[in-house]
Amino acid sequence: MLRRRRARETRARGRRRTAAETQDPEAQEGVARGVYQLAALLTELDPEDEASRLLVADALYRLGRLDDAHKALLVALSRRPQAAPVLVRLALLQLRRGFLYDAHQLVKKAIQSGDAACLQPTLDVFHHEDRQLLRSHCHARALSILRARPGGAEGGACTREAVAYLSLAIFAAGSQASESLLARARCYGFLGQKRTAMFDFNSLLRAEPGNARALCGRALLHLALDQKKEAVDDILSALQHGPSTTVQEIRSLKPEAQALIAQGLSSHCRALLSQLPDTVARLSDEDAQSLLAAGEALVEIDAGQPTWHVLRADVLAAVGSFEEAGACLQKILQPAPATEAARARRGLLRLKKGDVPAAARDLQCLAETDTQDLGFLLHLLEASERRSLTQAAAREADTLLNSGQPGQALGYCSLAVLAGGGHACHLRLRAACLAELQEFGRALGDLDRVLQEGSGHGDLQTRAADFCSQGRLLLSLGDEAGAAGAFAQALRLAPTLAQSSLREQPGKAPTTHALLCRARRCLEERRYPEAWTAAEGGLQVDPEHSGLKRLKARLRRETSSGCRLH
Repeated sequence: MLRRRRARETRARGRRRTAAETQDPEAQEGVARGVYQLAALLTELDPEDEASRLLVADALYRLGRLDDAHKALLVALSRRPQAAPVLVRLALLQLRRGFLYDAHQLVKKAIQSGDAACLQPTLDVFHHEDRQLLRSHCHARALSILRARPGGAEGGACTREAVAYLSLAIFAAGSQASESLLARARCYGFLGQKRTAMFDFNSLLRAEPGNARALCGRALLHLALDQKKEAVDDILSALQHGPSTTVQEIRSLKPEAQALIAQGLSSHCRALLSQLPDTVARLSDEDAQSLLAAGEALVEIDAGQPTWHVLRADVLAAVGSFEEAGACLQKILQPAPATEAARARRGLLRLKKGDVPAAARDLQCLAETDTQDLGFLLHLLEASERRSLTQAAAREADTLLNSGQPGQALGYCSLAVLAGGGHACHLRLRAACLAELQEFGRALGDLDRVLQEGSGHGDLQTRAADFCSQGRLLLSLGDEAGAAGAFAQALRLAPTLAQSSLREQPGKAPTTHALLCRARRCLEERRYPEAWTAAEGGLQVDPEHSGLKRLKARLRRETSSGCRLH
């Protein structure tokens, strides 16, 4: 309620000043003469009437009779030495006449009286140029106090004194109070009066929505109030209206505040960039400008932070400025060893230039460490570029695997999987690589994807080979029952291929042992068809296996009642 009332009063004062200053000069002089005559008469009738005496002084001022106005005010001051309305009127006259020292002493006394709020009607009487003299004097005095401000409790007292001067400057300035409002808002922030500071920032921004310094100040307040989104929004707006000013304002803050703002900008940029894979549409012009401004600002705030150069390169790449992105990356690629993130961006740019093998070499470094980041870069590629990259990565992975270097091949395998959209052939390749590295769980996950996504599709030979691989991995993980089920599936789909594959690895003995155990378990649970399939599969691998022969004979006896096994 108080804030709304103050806002209404400010608007009303502005209207009164505008009306008074746009009247015809002759009309103004006529009004002043009438006021002077009436006030003089009232003073004669009641010599103790202070209000009438001040009206006399004001009318004399408006008539240009400054010396007479000064004399009238001295009489009023003799009666009330600490009256702020008298002191400010005298200060204004002394400023007009060039007596700066006297004016300063009078303003100081008026400030010390603590009655500045009643001065607005006084200031409305004076001409614009005279009010600006007072505004300049009070604003300069406040800044002088703040520059000499000590620490601790004394610093708070000095700040409160500066606030009093700034308040008088704001009264005097009217609609041109932006600098004083900005300074006072910062003072309130220093004093911990965040809500009051916010009111001053909002007042300034209503008049000047693009004031970068006010936006930065309000952003800092939002941070102090744990309103991170609002803080980032203000910083972004400030960057669009005054990038250099905004960067200077941020760099003037304490390191902790700088870090909070930088992190907020970075999170905003990453959030926008992360939407690209989900929305095939490109960035809007507004978002693009916001990203470019934030990326540039982050680099200027801390050019020694490689993360900001990478982010700026991503922004430039996202808007299609690949040459500029390359120039940005050069600053962190040399001479220090490049980070994986920087190398991956270099790979993206190499792919754009047609150097596919080099691109695959750079991009594979993220395939095992940061799939989300790699996914963002892959989204910036055309379909043909992704196909070329996938093929190059798969070829290199195959070469490295054949030469006995599964550790070096894994990154290329994962790059082929991610760039190729999880194609079955690339999943099989990575599963083979992971198996050689004895990462059986991950390898099994890839094969499970192949078998689930390819259910009912593909030739029987290929699916049988996949089940053989799945069974071997399950056996390596100690899941003999699961392995036997996979072996049985393979032998059912393609007996000849499965027999050959399983005799080679894991070998006849482990395979038949797993199938025998499965057959026994199924027999105990009276799942006769499954028991028969397991026993039959085991005998396909080792026709002379005595245990499987006996179990098969037992199955015949127990099902002699007519149960059909196959």
